[in-house]
Amino acid sequence: MDDEHEVTSEPTPTGVPPSEAPNIGPAADSPAEMTAEQLAEAKRYGHISLICDLLDKGLDVAYLSVAALVLAAPVDRWLSGHIAGDTWRLMAIFVLLTLGHMLVSFPLSVYSGYVVEHRFGLSRLSFAGWLSRYAKRIGLSVACGLVMFTLLYQLIWWVGDWWWLAAAGAFFVVSVIFGQLTPVVILPLFYKVDRLDDAELNERMARLAAGTGLSIQGVYRLGLSQETAKANAMLAGLGRTRRVLMGDTLLDQFTPDEIEVIFAHEIGHHVFRHIRKMILTGAAFSLVGFWLCGRIMAAWSAAHYGVTDAHQLPPATLPLLMLSLTAFSLLLEPLQNAISRRYERQCDRYALERTGLRAAYTSAFQKLARLNKDDPDPHPLEVLLFHSHPPISERLAMAEE
Repeated sequence: MDDEHEVTSEPTPTGVPPSEAPNIGPAADSPAEMTAEQLAEAKRYGHISLICDLLDKGLDVAYLSVAALVLAAPVDRWLSGHIAGDTWRLMAIFVLLTLGHMLVSFPLSVYSGYVVEHRFGLSRLSFAGWLSRYAKRIGLSVACGLVMFTLLYQLIWWVGDWWWLAAAGAFFVVSVIFGQLTPVVILPLFYKVDRLDDAELNERMARLAAGTGLSIQGVYRLGLSQETAKANAMLAGLGRTRRVLMGDTLLDQFTPDEIEVIFAHEIGHHVFRHIRKMILTGAAFSLVGFWLCGRIMAAWSAAHYGVTDAHQLPPATLPLLMLSLTAFSLLLEPLQNAISRRYERQCDRYALERTGLRAAYTSAFQKLARLNKDDPDPHPLEVLLFHSHPPISERLAMAEE
């Protein structure tokens, strides 16, 4: 469940944070629309990114399918001769599974995250810099995954057949914790985060937040420019960690009016309680997902291991659980994206009504399209299935209504 709300265009391929653009044509402060050449380049970038994303998803499913249906049982038998205890064997299976996936997917990660981003001039990282960030992301993912899946199996072995209900509750708690930690712990691992020291912008933002009930712990400058030419802004955090994060790429190239419109968009997420709604929606989805996984794993363990009691669920079922969760997430993605697009439209309208800066709104999204090489008018089916934000053309058309 994602508890951050961004105002930018679509995210980069799976596993790749905002990163990496040759000439962007007109000067950055020009509100002009894309030239024909820029539009063609944006469409090429979007097409390649979509293919990489689809390949990444397909690779995930194929790898986990082989691991779950072919390799899990023999690997578990081999490990049982070297490692005593189900918990340690489970952890070993997770580490082997993750390292194997990293080796299989690494070429695609390099191509989508480094080669493509450099080809289109969006990345400012050397290969060593990209590799360092990739290793950091993988390390964080492995550490978090190891802890969460180990605790999940402890929950299964303790609770038994109703583990899916307890797991959904635990997922809700973890979502809240990560929501609180993201801006103060996770983001600083990858980007420099400094409190914004701009009296005019701070005054504008304080005026916009007045009367909304939004209590933010400051507006911060997010150091994206060392990594990328893309612009971004987000409202992140929960409670005492909630803060507005403005990418330095955005602050340095957008006018105060444009930044005000973008900030108003972020305030809209608070006004409409989108973070709370996303957490509750995620909890409902996780309840269904874990229930389905529970049924699948119960049938599989009974048929292949002769185990009918979840208290005795074999560690070898871990790849099947990961495959089931991945498949459920992929099937759910279009619905989640549809909800996200609805929220983004609400915030766009709010920003227009709150600021009245229609010209600034238009120029801001035109700049975002150019800087991020975002296709302003992708195919409707692509939007339906994969986009968490409305197309730029739709967002611009709304300003003219």
